[in-house]
Amino acid sequence: MKLNAPTKIVFIISAVLAILALLPMIGVAIPNVSVHTTWIALAGYVVLAAGNLFKGL
Repeated sequence: MKLNAPTKIVFIISAVLAILALLPMIGVAIPNVSVHTTWIALAGYVVLAAGNLFKGL
């Protein structure tokens, strides 16, 4: 299996999701985000992994 570098937009999306998941840990309460931090962090990881696995993503 050959891995590819993710595109810039995929990296930015996964970084934004990771930051959203970390904000409640430093005290920033976002109503719908604070409850689902685990799923948001997992979604960021999946987006980044898909960007590495699929060419052109």
